[in-house]
Amino acid sequence: MGLIQAAIGAIGGTLADQWVDFYGVPDGVGSTVAVFPAVAKGQNAGRGSNTDGSDGVITNGSKIVVPEGYGLVLLEDGAFTGFAAEPGAYIWNSDEPASQSVFTGGGLVDSVIKQSWERFKLGGRPSAQQNAVFVTLKELPNNKFGTQSEIYWDDAFLNTQVGAITRGTYTLKITDPLTFIRNFVPAEVISGRRAFDFTDIDNPAGEQLFNEVVGSLAPAFSMYTNDPAKGNRIAKLQQDSVGFAQSLSAAVEQNYHWRTDRGLEIVKTAIISIEYDAATRELLKNVQRADALSGSRGNSNLQASVAAGIEAAGENAGPGGLVGMGMATGGMGLGGLQQPATPAQPATPAQPAAPAAPAESAAPAAEDPVAVLKRAKEMLDAGLITQEDYDAAKAKALGL
Repeated sequence: MGLIQAAIGAIGGTLADQWVDFYGVPDGVGSTVAVFPAVAKGQNAGRGSNTDGSDGVITNGSKIVVPEGYGLVLLEDGAFTGFAAEPGAYIWNSDEPASQSVFTGGGLVDSVIKQSWERFKLGGRPSAQQNAVFVTLKELPNNKFGTQSEIYWDDAFLNTQVGAITRGTYTLKITDPLTFIRNFVPAEVISGRRAFDFTDIDNPAGEQLFNEVVGSLAPAFSMYTNDPAKGNRIAKLQQDSVGFAQSLSAAVEQNYHWRTDRGLEIVKTAIISIEYDAATRELLKNVQRADALSGSRGNSNLQASVAAGIEAAGENAGPGGLVGMGMATGGMGLGGLQQPATPAQPATPAQPAAPAAPAESAAPAAEDPVAVLKRAKEMLDAGLITQEDYDAAKAKALGL
């Protein structure tokens, strides 16, 4: 009885598979789906009867339409038999007996009788497994990355280690569809039983990629911030989606060989947030202060600050304060504030030079070295003088 049922199933399946099919993209495919099966459009608005064909059989003469932004991969018995990357309509043509059709010149014997015999021997199943799957060649968006704790990298500009918690998204592109399918896509996707979506939380392959991206963030940040072409400035990172994506793509390629082993590449990134640790935030504040005091604007700020200090010293400390500030402006290299020297006037012959006053009355009282050093330290902390200037003032105040 089983043999009779097998025979009946073989003949019925063979006749159903004589129809010439029309394949296309299934309805409702999301923008993040990377691989999905081509589906037969058996009915159109209730018209047509091509609904009983066998799974895994594509009849010769069937038309497969490839839309823009997608590639078509053909497989027979698990092996690649064709690939189309250009949009358009393609006609299926195979020497496999299961694909022969009386509607496309296959002949009654080859198309029906031989197929029926082969299916009878296989319990009603077709003698070959044929599949057509679409591969997305466009950018695949909304792939997320993020860290739960700080990651650290060496920053050449800040000359220290930087730490931050970060999160964002990136876009992927399949650059080598055959390598991607061969090395990374599960068998049930290749056989057309389900789609492959990177963002699916139940997709272990997508989860693996997420973990590898997170593991590559620290070297990617290091590559970007230490690249002289990027100006070595971490502040540019969030505005440079392509530049950081190149660093991240290079990091995952170096660590996990995405491009060579999987046919994948990161194209763009969008960093949603970077939360620096306390030490890094303090360093960035100092960098901002230094930027604000650089150039002509910084020189104006410096002159105004030192002039205010001289005025305060003259009011509060008398001649000694002026001597101390004079030391700061002259001895500490602030020559931009010095006035040009006035030429000495020669003494007239009728008026002999006055005798020199005693040294005790001519020399002003020396200012307290502690007060001098305190003012110099405040100027150093404010970025008004350099460490070298401060060291010179310290040596002079202490008589070293």
